[in-house]
Amino acid sequence: MWHLYFVLDLASLSIPFIFSFHPKLKFYKLWKYFFPATFIMMAFFVSWDIIFTQNGFWGFNDTYLSGYRLINLPIEEWLFFICIPYACLFTIYAFKDLWPKFAFSNKLTKIVYYTLQTIFIVILLYNFDRWYTAINFAYAVVLLGLVFNYMRSALNIFFPVFLVLLIPFFIVNGFLTGSWINEQVVWYNDAENLGIRIGTVPIEDSVYALTMLLTIFVLMEKFKEKYPSKTEEIIK
Repeated sequence: MWHLYFVLDLASLSIPFIFSFHPKLKFYKLWKYFFPATFIMMAFFVSWDIIFTQNGFWGFNDTYLSGYRLINLPIEEWLFFICIPYACLFTIYAFKDLWPKFAFSNKLTKIVYYTLQTIFIVILLYNFDRWYTAINFAYAVVLLGLVFNYMRSALNIFFPVFLVLLIPFFIVNGFLTGSWINEQVVWYNDAENLGIRIGTVPIEDSVYALTMLLTIFVLMEKFKEKYPSKTEEIIK
């Protein structure tokens, strides 16, 4: 089973990559925005990952890994930060282009935003001594606050599609955290999180996914605005 994490990475990437060249989607044209945005995200998230791994806040089961590591992280974990965001951002832009009405109203976005911020802040205040919870929720509070105040329309699109993405997210993360297999691929030190799980997935992972994907999405939108394609320039 050493290949399981690697297979999950590639399986998540495969169909979105193939359909990136579909004439109605053409996600490949957004690669020039996706990869810089993803590498910026990785600068923060991978650093965080390395530090948490070194301190035993979480770790990896070698039974499901190839054995190759880079800066103390399995190569599969590095691929995770490219394959999973690629699949998710492809999905976000597919909804954005093909079903533009699949979006929250300004009023609903505001309700969701204030609800999430209230939950995150309350949890953060009572769990600042739990590293995964504290860093995860603090970043979510800051990121959501910035996006809500400066790029609110991005949340109108992001929130509903993220709800859809939670379905494959819990399937993939379920495998990684021990659902349907004998052991965990990724284990967590519950002293550093809330200890609340949906199935086998720590509740913090859903917030982690939200901030990881939202970081890339808003950066891509900013890059598109600053460096529009020739087609977009003609339209303007």
